Amino acid sequence: MDLETWAAFAAASAVLLVIPGPTVLLVVSYALGQGWRSAMPMAIGVALGDFAAMTASMAGVGALLLASAELFTALKWIGAAYLIYLGIKLFRAGGRLEAEPRTAPASARRMLGHAFLVTALNPKSLTFFVAFLPQFIDHGAPLLPQMALFCATFLVLAFANAFGYALAAARARGHVGNPGLIKVVNRTGGSLLVGAGLLALTARPSP
Repeated sequence: MDLETWAAFAAASAVLLVIPGPTVLLVVSYALGQGWRSAMPMAIGVALGDFAAMTASMAGVGALLLASAELFTALKWIGAAYLIYLGIKLFRAGGRLEAEPRTAPASARRMLGHAFLVTALNPKSLTFFVAFLPQFIDHGAPLLPQMALFCATFLVLAFANAFGYALAAARARGHVGNPGLIKVVNRTGGSLLVGAGLLALTARPSP
């Protein structure tokens, strides 16, 4: 693999990751509620979720999802239901500056688990890797080293992206003290998560 191919993959991945989606919304909402302590567990959870999706894709699950409408639909409903569940909880937080309507801070394990599930339980992640990675594969070179490099690159970028979003939101947290504004942020974020869940229900396997 030449440097230009790797750079093109890294650039394309960075652009795709920085676009806000369900994972970014969850990371930001937790960071606004829990502060900087959420950055590391959320970033690790996102990276592990992407690792699970990439591993499953390389193992053939992504191809199976493309071929099996029933399996794709089942995973799609599970992922969508979880996004809607998180969105409703955030929406109900009201004017509290929390990622969840709770008085006690969320544990690192809980934050990591939420980030992992939202990232991994997305059928688009599986089909995305199946459709995205082959475009950069050099079929004349050994496959395993290329896949290892691409996966490591994507996971580092995914971790850095989530970590950066979390730190930025945590920094902004200190400037957000108006309960009315917090309520708007929570309800907007919750609505977007619910919307993302509903949008996931419209996903179709790529032909």
